[in-house]
Amino acid sequence: MHTKTLVDNAVINSSTSGSKAWADRLFTHWFSRLVYAQIWEDPRSDLDALQLKPGANILTISSGGCNALAYLAADPAAVHAVDLNANHLAMLEMKQRAIKHLPDYDAVLAYLGNANHVDNLKRYRRHIRPHLSEAASGFWESRDWSGKQRHHYFRDNAYQHGLLGDFIGFAHFFVRMMGGDMGKLAGARNLEEQKQLFERHLAPVFETRLFRFIARQPIALYSLGIPPSQFDALKEDAPGGLDGMHLLFKERMRHLACDYAFDENCFAHQAFARRYDTSKQNALPMYLQRQHFNSLRSNIDRVHGHHISLTEFLRGQPKESMHAYLFLDAQDWMDDVQLTELWEEVTRTAAPDAKVVFRTGGSTSPLEKKLPAHLLRAWFTDADHNRALYQTDRSAIYGGMHLYQKHAA
Repeated sequence: MHTKTLVDNAVINSSTSGSKAWADRLFTHWFSRLVYAQIWEDPRSDLDALQLKPGANILTISSGGCNALAYLAADPAAVHAVDLNANHLAMLEMKQRAIKHLPDYDAVLAYLGNANHVDNLKRYRRHIRPHLSEAASGFWESRDWSGKQRHHYFRDNAYQHGLLGDFIGFAHFFVRMMGGDMGKLAGARNLEEQKQLFERHLAPVFETRLFRFIARQPIALYSLGIPPSQFDALKEDAPGGLDGMHLLFKERMRHLACDYAFDENCFAHQAFARRYDTSKQNALPMYLQRQHFNSLRSNIDRVHGHHISLTEFLRGQPKESMHAYLFLDAQDWMDDVQLTELWEEVTRTAAPDAKVVFRTGGSTSPLEKKLPAHLLRAWFTDADHNRALYQTDRSAIYGGMHLYQKHAA
């Protein structure tokens, strides 16, 4: 099915009416492009929450593909990465083929870590292109708005591309226009300096009249993959509702900038330096760290991409066959009917003691209000544990991280 159709089916639902109908349709058009060159959820927190045993069957949303690959370190039987957007699956496949076919770890780090090395065009043509599927090859060999073939991204700072990369680039420009400088934070040497630089170069921007206006506009967040329905959830967490959105965004950015050491936070490096720091292993995303390279390379064929919705994928799986589900923030998009249909399939396919991990734009889980009682009874969650998990997620942009575990029969 075409990406636009799948995204339409996910976003345009029973809540699509009035002015939101226009906003939903605009978002689906926007989201049909490459959005995420890298994922923005922390796989280390996911794996800590899941405590997977070897041989697990995992279902995740692909997004930029980083986390689907990171889960291979847990020695699963299979990682099924689904996505409504075929461009994300092309990104996952690019990373998968690089890990499998490039000569060694250093070549993989140059290609996927630096992602702007002079030899990366040769690496692509010699080692990766011959192994791409027809669909992925079609994306990477096609040309973007500038006329360059898209595989040139990996010669030109790949993670500065896609809607998220464009958004971060615009954010840097906007902050400079407002008298701040996001790039200054990349020079911090410890947590104390991170806090000082945030207060000096970034915090004041959130209080400007222009930012307050922009923060109230749902369309301003489309490049982050935030649809109108999720914007509504954010408003519930903002002090004073819509008029306090600038304070909510300020606090989320403070969380990213000040609560985790940059030397161990790949998300902060992308936000403030617009690149990964390949000189420090702990500053790399998990799937690019040398300590995991051998296990990822050995297990690389266990990742399977699927251009389909979560619910449709699960309808094709046997009863009690899945051990872990990672839904990112997709449930914020769903109305009651869509959420119920998904969890009917989750509950049917979940093995005993299976676990589900997801994020939310707001702080609260949508399940308690939207799921029928008979589905909720099959699962349990611990709000205190969820709050503790949220504090470990270095991506720091969400309002909540939630773990649900199936009751043993």
